[in-house]
Amino acid sequence: MKVLVTGGCGFIGSHITDFLINAGHEVAVADNLSTGNLNNLNKKAKLYEVDILSPELEDVFKDFQPEVVYHEAAQIDIQKSIKDTFFDAKTNVLGTICVLEMVAKYNVKKIIYASSAAVYGNPQYLPVDEKHVVAPMSFYGISKHTPEHYIKTYADIHGFKYTVLRYANVYGPRQDPKGEGGVVSIFTNKFIAGESPTIFGDGKQTRDFVYVKDIAGANLAAIDKGDNEIINVSTNIPTTVNDISDSMKKAGNFDIEVLYGPARVGDIDHSYLDNTKGIELLGFKFKYSLDEGLKETVDYYKELAAKQ
Repeated sequence: MKVLVTGGCGFIGSHITDFLINAGHEVAVADNLSTGNLNNLNKKAKLYEVDILSPELEDVFKDFQPEVVYHEAAQIDIQKSIKDTFFDAKTNVLGTICVLEMVAKYNVKKIIYASSAAVYGNPQYLPVDEKHVVAPMSFYGISKHTPEHYIKTYADIHGFKYTVLRYANVYGPRQDPKGEGGVVSIFTNKFIAGESPTIFGDGKQTRDFVYVKDIAGANLAAIDKGDNEIINVSTNIPTTVNDISDSMKKAGNFDIEVLYGPARVGDIDHSYLDNTKGIELLGFKFKYSLDEGLKETVDYYKELAAKQ
């Protein structure tokens, strides 16, 4: 099958590209390389260096004629969404509309969209399932949720299929500690540099940490399953930030103490997502434990640091 991955040089998109190619699909990547990295690109993928907001995006669809589109390209920094709300909305909302216009025009069979747990806001109950009220606490959460409505309506009007995947806290190799800044990549970067990372608050706050290769596996399963559904992609396991720190020190044999700072205003205390629907509809079961995922992640960054 011919598959286009927007943002395929990025953290998650590049892993999805790898999984698609390993499964025998013909894959093209559309990426403007603003945050994506050419080193992440699978050598068997065809690269179109293009911005999804550019008119040149149509050239990609005209030339490659994809049957399925994975839409991973996005502005993903919550703080940047606050500092530059216009850019956040332009990239995430208008960018998605540009992709949808091409999906409709070139008769793409299905689009699979990367949404986020940020759409739920502060959980009213745990675990958070797909029926939970949507009440984002950031502009980023708004700009990831809004395209879900456009996708459904475009699909209803033009007759293609879709799956919306709401990711929990994704971590793993290729995540940029200076970009999207997931806690795992930030901590790993600090530990390898021999520095103490800072935990804001007492570290007892919980999140749902899901390994990027499991995210990619769920995306691969969605290529022909979970049609016209919104599905959480998560572990359904709450993990404290303290536990993450301890597990990382063990994985990398780091003898470095963490620092504690004041809790950040607006941070959610506890959040994890129910993955029952995803298991049932996608038929996908997660393969990586937290320790396994962290070990692979730490080893990757250690090897990267050794080359620099």
